[in-house]
Amino acid sequence: MPLLKIIELNQNTQLLVWKIAESFDELFNSVALKEVSLARLESMKSESHQKGFLSVRRLLATAGYTDFDLYYDEFGKPHLKDNKHISISHSHAFSVIALSDEIIGVDLEQLKEKTLKIAPRFMDIAHLENLSDENRLRKATVVWGIKEGVFKIKNEKGISFPDHIFEHDFDLKDQKCTAELRFNNRVEYFDILFDFIEDYVFVCAFEKK
Repeated sequence: MPLLKIIELNQNTQLLVWKIAESFDELFNSVALKEVSLARLESMKSESHQKGFLSVRRLLATAGYTDFDLYYDEFGKPHLKDNKHISISHSHAFSVIALSDEIIGVDLEQLKEKTLKIAPRFMDIAHLENLSDENRLRKATVVWGIKEGVFKIKNEKGISFPDHIFEHDFDLKDQKCTAELRFNNRVEYFDILFDFIEDYVFVCAFEKK
């Protein structure tokens, strides 16, 4: 399947979405990989992860890049050689990349009951009060995505989702909110955008200016 959609999150940021319908061979034969990427691909035990990895390279091509333009730092964070900011996520049937002039962290999550069951471990469950079962699941999944997005931006050892990253309460219909990182005697603020695609949610975190 071709690119599903391109979403303009703001004047500086695009989110590109790929729905994975191809076989491994179709994806593999459609991209060129540098040696380190090929080795990483071959080390993956799950075909789902392999297809996510390859579909991200298809998204790069859609945006005018190749695998040779992408590299990872010592913490595993992706970068582009032209200094455009990039964040990557994939989950089962979908892959996304976010490209921005701003520092960004993107996360893609499937709606799963397990997320709601473990919600007390990572969020303020008061934020789930007075919601339908469906919206409790959707909101808990957004909150998990918020924490993943903030962590991708900061990527510092020792950051804990429940102890250091805090979502401000929000309505799902607003598709945006704010969050804080309280870590190492500092408080940093983030703007959050989110939306749903089928039974998935994507969340984009931006460092607040």
